Amino acid sequence: MNSKQKTVMIIEDEADAAELFSEMMRINGFRVIKMFSSAPAIPIITQEKPDVILLDVMMPDISGLEVLRYIRREPDLSATPVIILSAKSMPSDIKTGIEAGASLYLTKPVGFQDLKNAVELVLAEAQK
Repeated sequence: MNSKQKTVMIIEDEADAAELFSEMMRINGFRVIKMFSSAPAIPIITQEKPDVILLDVMMPDISGLEVLRYIRREPDLSATPVIILSAKSMPSDIKTGIEAGASLYLTKPVGFQDLKNAVELVLAEAQK
């Protein structure tokens, strides 16, 4: 296996969307970890330290924003790029996401090229 392969974690409660995002990322050569709820994702994030996290805001248990705030508080994780993928598209929602520490905020539906570009952008920023 290529040790340079980057890991993307997808935290998305909607199975179809999670699968679509996973497939998009696999096509781009990423190792994918899929989580369907946010509470169990937290210890996995801590353990795996993914290179980038795709995070839905509206989750059945803990809000994606709470997960994001947790990541930003943890010294080992605070620099991890997090892209919010949300159906919430009001400017106030986007502002809240960015203020919580999102690297980027994309509104659903997200196209393949947009997602690929967003992931490449935040990874390039993280390398700086």
